[in-house]
Amino acid sequence: MGRTLPSITQFFYQEQGALARFRRALRRSDQVILDDLFVSAQKHLAAAAYASHALPMEIFLLAMLLEEHKEVLHLRTLVERLGVRDD
Repeated sequence: MGRTLPSITQFFYQEQGALARFRRALRRSDQVILDDLFVSAQKHLAAAAYASHALPMEIFLLAMLLEEHKEVLHLRTLVERLGVRDD
């Protein structure tokens, strides 16, 4: 029999666990931010599974970046609505 590959969800939790020491070394405020980034990546596990990329951590990082960019665009829209100019 061939070997079974972990599901994308299992791999996600393995990667999160592998970074546990790094997380503990961060300041508490940065730990919360890192946790939020992992929540962002977790929102896109279905897309990551569909992509079936050889390096899933790259997909997780891209998902984090995607969520951060969505937030930037949202904030930019709010600033424009307020009429704040950057001149």
